[in-house]
Amino acid sequence: MDGGNYSMVSEFLLLGLTSSWEIQILLFLFFTIVYVAIMLGNILIVLTIISDHHLHSPMYFLLANLSFIDTGVSSITTPKMIYDLFRKHKVISLKGCITQMFFIHTIGGTEMVLLTVMAYDRYIAICKPLHYMTIMSPRMCICLLAVAWTIGLIHSVVQLAFVVNLPFCGTNQMDSFYCDFPRFIKLACVDTYRLQFLVTANSGFIAMGTFFILIVSYIFILVTVRKHSSDGLAKALSTLSAHITVVVFFFGPCIIVYVWLFPTLPIDKFLAIFDVIITPFMNPVIYTFRNKEMKVAMGRLLVKSLHFRKSPFMHSLSNSG
Repeated sequence: MDGGNYSMVSEFLLLGLTSSWEIQILLFLFFTIVYVAIMLGNILIVLTIISDHHLHSPMYFLLANLSFIDTGVSSITTPKMIYDLFRKHKVISLKGCITQMFFIHTIGGTEMVLLTVMAYDRYIAICKPLHYMTIMSPRMCICLLAVAWTIGLIHSVVQLAFVVNLPFCGTNQMDSFYCDFPRFIKLACVDTYRLQFLVTANSGFIAMGTFFILIVSYIFILVTVRKHSSDGLAKALSTLSAHITVVVFFFGPCIIVYVWLFPTLPIDKFLAIFDVIITPFMNPVIYTFRNKEMKVAMGRLLVKSLHFRKSPFMHSLSNSG
């Protein structure tokens, strides 16, 4: 094929979720409400943990970082998806597509590792409570967080190294609402079978590897606690249930999309909604409504903010008097 044709495609046409105008209106309302809830809920968690000294512990440090990451996960694709619902031609430039994929896999890979770190934190807290603060020191928490971001960045850069120089000279239609490697590579005008396998192996390895580590760690925690007391098992189950729920919501769609031998299934764009909308929305709900300390701390933050707003108002009244 003539190399001159390789520069023909400079943008991609996203087909979106549906072509029905009525469904698009419903999706616009649903995604807008959920996105606002995601941002407010996760930012509230971060502010609560930062402002309340009762929550300055390793578990809540990691939770604040998970909430921060969830705002990023949702913001990479959701605003454009909402905006595109009312556009006839949903386009994204080649550079914009590559940038979106970079951030999706950097933040996604970081969240996978962070969830593993959070499982390790629960293991230490439940199985080695006397050594918890020694092992999970502030220095250790920061190091683990740095490792999570480093792995996420390496994972994303390795993926991009495979695809950044691919030539595109045919169709530019992408049956999705965002850019991701499976559909992106399918549009290249060269044989990409080996490349598809390499990218699938990369994403599949990190998804399956971290998921396997998480499941094994949860089983190990439950078995260890069960040996000591049956009451402890019930408490451990209650503590881990929130983590397990988040893990299932996050890893389920990832494994289906990336481990199924590079499928580009018709349903994969709907499964992606779980990772960019549902999981970031569920995290604040799960970790807040199931956590008494977080609810009490949010109450204190609300009282503090109301008092802060009330004080200048009362001060202005006294001066006018």
